[in-house]
Amino acid sequence: MPFAFSRPLPLAALALAASTGAGHALEVTRSADIAAPPAKVWQTIGEFCGIGDWHPAIEKCVLSDKDGLKVRTLSLKGGGTLKEEQVSRDDKVMSYTYTILDGPLPVSDYKSTLAVAPEGTGSKVTWSGTFNAKGAPDTVAVDAIQGIYESGLKALSDKAK
Repeated sequence: MPFAFSRPLPLAALALAASTGAGHALEVTRSADIAAPPAKVWQTIGEFCGIGDWHPAIEKCVLSDKDGLKVRTLSLKGGGTLKEEQVSRDDKVMSYTYTILDGPLPVSDYKSTLAVAPEGTGSKVTWSGTFNAKGAPDTVAVDAIQGIYESGLKALSDKAK
């Protein structure tokens, strides 16, 4: 969703705000209401390599182990590989947190949480992440992560129908 200021700011003020924001992590959060019970949604997305079954950008997911932590290697449709490590998991709360170890995305210091919660008669899935832009402007990094979250959540919503 675009962010709108309640009143216009001069270009110089925007430039100053952008330049003083360096060093602060970028954040993206997206959520979707899913017409299925939380336990069923968690069954679909809770397995760390389950993303290969529901995210439209993932061709294949291979699970491995690194020092007792789960690592998934994602083969992306159209080429490329993304390696991610699960750093925490709570099946009771229905959430897990992971980091990117290596991949083509324009981000560094990426940490993300995927969570399912009850919402009315269905579920709310929230996907949030913090990161820094790497080799690209902040807007490009944010757009990339928003696109990943939005396409994944849409696919989950469509699957639940």
